Amino acid sequence: MTPATPARRALVAALAAVALTSTVAAVPAAAAPASASAAGWGAYGDAARLDYQKAVAVRVLKGVFEEGDTAVVDRYVRPDYIQHNPLAPDGAETLKGLAGVMSRQFPDAAYDIKRVVSQGDLVLVHSNVVLTSGTRGSAVFDIFRFQGGRIAEHWDVAQEVPESSANGNDMFSTVSRPRTGEPGPAWLTSYNEKLVTKAFDRLLVRKDLSALDKYWGPRYHQHNPNIPDGVAGAKAGLGGYFQQFPDLAVSRKRVIAEGDLVAVHSHYVNAPGERGQAVLDLFRVRNGKIVEHWDVLQDVPATSANDNTMF
Repeated sequence: MTPATPARRALVAALAAVALTSTVAAVPAAAAPASASAAGWGAYGDAARLDYQKAVAVRVLKGVFEEGDTAVVDRYVRPDYIQHNPLAPDGAETLKGLAGVMSRQFPDAAYDIKRVVSQGDLVLVHSNVVLTSGTRGSAVFDIFRFQGGRIAEHWDVAQEVPESSANGNDMFSTVSRPRTGEPGPAWLTSYNEKLVTKAFDRLLVRKDLSALDKYWGPRYHQHNPNIPDGVAGAKAGLGGYFQQFPDLAVSRKRVIAEGDLVAVHSHYVNAPGERGQAVLDLFRVRNGKIVEHWDVLQDVPATSANDNTMF
């Protein structure tokens, strides 16, 4: 991984801050009072709390990333905010500084949110971040942890969007039907979370390609730009990967599920002694089978602006 230039450091740090704020713009920012706490959600229900978390993420994104508004940080981000992006320091004050940086250096930046998943105190956001109009930008997954109704912690994984794809799909669209970025019914969450966790562990942790026959659907849509579409493409791509790196170790860190969407945040280490990659895999489940997959991969750097790992 090449050393980051000062401009690149400012950019990635800004993305980390921005990441704090990504969610579905359709969710109203006033879904719940800013002072909402976990203990006070009984009267609203879990669905309202999840919608509130999404709304807060949206408001912070728009405020910091597009409007240069520092007031949203004071209102929605905890002062002791914990940052896992290696180019951004801890603390809410960092975000307030980045608001000004983004508005001055990237006035036309766009955080194009594709889908959002929320479970428990976590919100996952999948976005196409374009800093300069006319460029492909980056695919970004952000994870936010909420505490007392405010953002308390953030992880992200970012990857530049390539010019071409081995499967003909872009890194963001929904191909499987129904073609929507919204999660499916909440009653599917528990079943799909268990299914994907079993499938992930068997395929990627234990490197058992037969998992593709058991858990994946015959019409499987791939958005990783380096792997062909379909189960056969996944077998060929992953089979070659496993052969190239026989000591591959994959550590699952957290799973976030809502409806038919299940995300797995993990640490891939190709060989002992390497720092590895932070990876976010997002799966879509239909009728008990995995039918679609998006992912983003980022090298773990040698140094960090905070004392936290990427995980």
